[in-house]
Amino acid sequence: MTPNLASFLYLLSSLCFIWALKGLSSPNSARRGNYTGMMGMLIATVTTLYMPNVLSLEWILGGIFIGGSIGTLIAWRLKMTALPQLMAAFHSLVGLAAVCVAASTLENPETFGIGAPHHIPFSNLLEMSVGSAIGAITFTGSVIAFSKLQGILSGKPLSFKGQHFLNAFLGVLLIVLIFLFATTESSSLFWALTGLSFLLGILLILPIGGADMPVVVSMLNSYSGWAACGIGFTLSNPLLIITGALVGASGAILSYIMCKAMNRSILNVILGGFGTSQNEEASLSGPKASHAHVKTGSPEDAAYLLENAQSVIIVPGYGMAVSQAQHALREMVDLLKNKNISIRFAIHPVAGRMPGHMNVLLAEANIPYEDVFELDEINRDFSTTDVAFVIGANDITNPAAKTNPASPIYGMPILDVEKAKTVLFLKRSMAPGYAGVDNELFERENTMMLFGDAKKMVEHIVKNIA
Repeated sequence: MTPNLASFLYLLSSLCFIWALKGLSSPNSARRGNYTGMMGMLIATVTTLYMPNVLSLEWILGGIFIGGSIGTLIAWRLKMTALPQLMAAFHSLVGLAAVCVAASTLENPETFGIGAPHHIPFSNLLEMSVGSAIGAITFTGSVIAFSKLQGILSGKPLSFKGQHFLNAFLGVLLIVLIFLFATTESSSLFWALTGLSFLLGILLILPIGGADMPVVVSMLNSYSGWAACGIGFTLSNPLLIITGALVGASGAILSYIMCKAMNRSILNVILGGFGTSQNEEASLSGPKASHAHVKTGSPEDAAYLLENAQSVIIVPGYGMAVSQAQHALREMVDLLKNKNISIRFAIHPVAGRMPGHMNVLLAEANIPYEDVFELDEINRDFSTTDVAFVIGANDITNPAAKTNPASPIYGMPILDVEKAKTVLFLKRSMAPGYAGVDNELFERENTMMLFGDAKKMVEHIVKNIA
C-alpha cells in the first residue's frame, strides 16, 4: 500500500470517527453513529495491516481473533447493569496497551523508525514517557474504579491523612522523572516513572466517593484517549493521534459537563478528590436517620393514585437497571396513556452508573424519545405534577443536596420530585444510595414508599390498573 493511499484511508477513518461522535450526541442517531464508528475502525485496521512495515501478520491476526472472541463472549453475557464496570475495565486495557507500546518502542526503536537504542530523539522520548505515564495512571485508576463499581471495594472515599499532599509530591516527582528520562534515555528511569504512575492511578481514584464515580469513568475514558494520542506521536501514526485526541477531548468535555451537573470541581476529580472537606467525609459515617415517619403503600395504592392522576413524571435510576424493570414499566406507561394520562420521563445527567445509562434502558424498552426529558427541561414541571414515580433512583432525588451543607452531595442539582403532589418511591429497602447518604425524601408527608423488587412491583401495579 502506498503512503498516499494509506493517508487517505486514515483520513477517511478519522472522518468516520467524527461522524460517529456526532451521531452519538442524539438517541435518534446513536445506532447510526455506532455503525459509522465500526466502519471507521474496520478501515483503520485493514489499512494498518497492509502497511509495508507490518510483519508477523499471523501473530496480529491471532491476537485479533482471540481478542474479538473474548469481546463477543462478554457482549453476549453482559448484563446492562454491568456496563459501567465494563467501560472501566476496557479503559484499563487501553492504558496498559499504551504502556506496552511505549516499552516496546524503547527497547526496539529502529523497528518503529525513531532511531537506534540510546539515540532516540528527545521529542520521541518525551512523547513516549508521557504516553506511558498517562497509560499507567489510566490502567490502575480504571482497575480501582472497576472494583468500586463491582462492589469489590467500598464506594465510600478511601483516604488517609496527608494523602493529597502525597499525591501532589508524587505528581511533581513524576514530572521530574519524565524530564530526566527524556534527557538520558535510561531504562531504569522509564520503569521508575511508569511504576510511579501505576501508584498514582491508585491514589487518585481511592479517595473519590461513589457519588462521583460516573464522572471518574468519563475522566478515565479521557485519560485513555490522551494515552493513545501520546503513543501516536511516538509512532508517527496520524490516525492514532486523531483518534486519541477525539476520545481524550470528548471525554474531558463530558466530564466537565457532568461535574457542572453535579456542582463538582473538575480539578477535584482530576486530582483525586483534592479539596474535599472534612465535613463531607465525616457525613458519610455520621448518624443515620431513624425513618420513624415513613409511609408505606401497596401496589393497589400505587395503581389507584396513578389511575386518578392527570400527569405523571417517572424518574428511573440504577434500581430499575438492576431489576430490569424497563419492559414492565413500558407496559404500565401504555396502560396509563390509554387513559389519557400524561406520562413523561425525567433523566438526571448522572442517573445510574454512567452517562446515558437510563436512556439506553428506556430505548431498549422502546420508550418514545419525545417522552424523555433532561433535568433542565422538566425540573420546573414537578410542582404541577400529580404523581412523581421514582423507580430505583436515590441520590439524584435527595433534598439533602439543597438543605444539608455537610452532605457530600450538597450543591448537586437534583430532580425536584418532592414538589410533586404525591411521590411514589419504589425501592428495595431504606438503605442509602451509592453516595452513602440517607434520603430525606423518604419521610416527606407526600411520599409513599413501595418496598420490593422494582420489576415485580411494577408488574403488580400493572395487574391492578383497570
